[in-house]
Amino acid sequence: MNTQLLPASPESLSLAAELLQAGRLVAFPTETVYGLGASAFNRNAVLSIFAAKGRPADNPLIVHIHDRSQLKGLCTVPESALPLMDAFWPGPLTILFEKLPAVPDEVTASLPTVAVRMPSHPVAAAMLKACGLPVAAPSANSSGRPSPTLAAHVWEDMQGKIPLILDGGPCDVGVESTVLDLCHGVPTILRPGGVTKEMLEAVLHTEVALAGSILRPLKPDEKALSPGMRYKHYAPKAVVTLVEGEEQAVLSRLRDLFLQETARGKKTCVLCFSEHLELLKDCNPHDIGSGDHPEEIAHRLFQTLRSLDEENMESVFSEVIPPEGVGLAVMNRLGRAAAFRTIRV
Repeated sequence: MNTQLLPASPESLSLAAELLQAGRLVAFPTETVYGLGASAFNRNAVLSIFAAKGRPADNPLIVHIHDRSQLKGLCTVPESALPLMDAFWPGPLTILFEKLPAVPDEVTASLPTVAVRMPSHPVAAAMLKACGLPVAAPSANSSGRPSPTLAAHVWEDMQGKIPLILDGGPCDVGVESTVLDLCHGVPTILRPGGVTKEMLEAVLHTEVALAGSILRPLKPDEKALSPGMRYKHYAPKAVVTLVEGEEQAVLSRLRDLFLQETARGKKTCVLCFSEHLELLKDCNPHDIGSGDHPEEIAHRLFQTLRSLDEENMESVFSEVIPPEGVGLAVMNRLGRAAAFRTIRV
C-alpha cells in the first residue's frame, strides 16, 4: 500500500474525510499523541485498525468526536459527566459511558461501556468535522511500542499499512488522555494523563479513585477496561529498569548498573533528570526533563523512548518521579515500558 504523509491543509483534510467515510484508515494528530482512526460504526474499518497495529482485539478503543451532539448515537450520558465536559472538553480527558447498541463490539472489546473524548488539536477537530463521523482511534503505533508524538514516528510504524498520515506537528501533551470511569460507582481513573486526579476532584467536588492497575500489571482475571492497561506497553526494544529510592543512592546505583552492563558488552544508557546530566555525564545520560516539571517529562517521554531504538540500546536504567499529578501519568507509562521491572535502593 502507498502511504501518503501530507501536511494538514484543506486538501489533505478533505482526503482524510473521504477515506474515513469509505472505511479506510487515517493517522492524525491530537494534543496528546497521534491517533489511528476509522469510522466507529464500521466494523470492518475498526478491525483494520487492529490488523495495522498488531493490536489484541480485547483492548478497547477510544471514540473521538467534535461535537456533543454525536454522543446521542454512542452512549448514555449521566448528569455527573456534564461538568467534566464543560471543564475539559475539548481536551485530554476520555470518559467511559454506558454504550448504546449501535456501537460495534469491535470498538469496545465487547464491554458494555464506550470510551469517548473530544480532542482539542485543531487538525483533529477539523478532520472530525469534515468527515462527520465518530472516529475510533488508538495511538498510531505498532502495538506495544512507544506512542507517536511526531508524524515521523507514525511513518516508522505505519508506512505501507495505511493510506494517509496527516502531519500536524509535534503533540503538546505527549502522553495519552486521562481515562475516567463513571460507570462503576466512585469516579475512577483507569489511565492517568494530562488531566490529573486533583483537577477532576476540583470539578466533581468528590473523591476520584485510582484504578489499582495504574502502577502494576493487570491480574490474570482482570479485563482491560481502558487502553493502556496491559502489562507491557509503550516499550522500546531495550530492557528498561527503573531505579527508585533516595536521590544520592539512586545516582550511585545508576552509575554501578551502567558500568556493569557496559562491562558485559551491552549498549547501555541512563534516563535522568536535567538536573543530573552533569553528575551522570559518564553514563551516557539521556535527558528526560526536569524532575521539578513532570509535564516536561510527559511531553518528551515517548520521543526519548523511541530514540533508544534508533541508537540500538540494549539496557536502559531510569530515574523515577513521585506518582503525583502529571507524574502519575509519567510513572504509569514508564512502569509499563519497563514491564514494572524496578530496583529499590
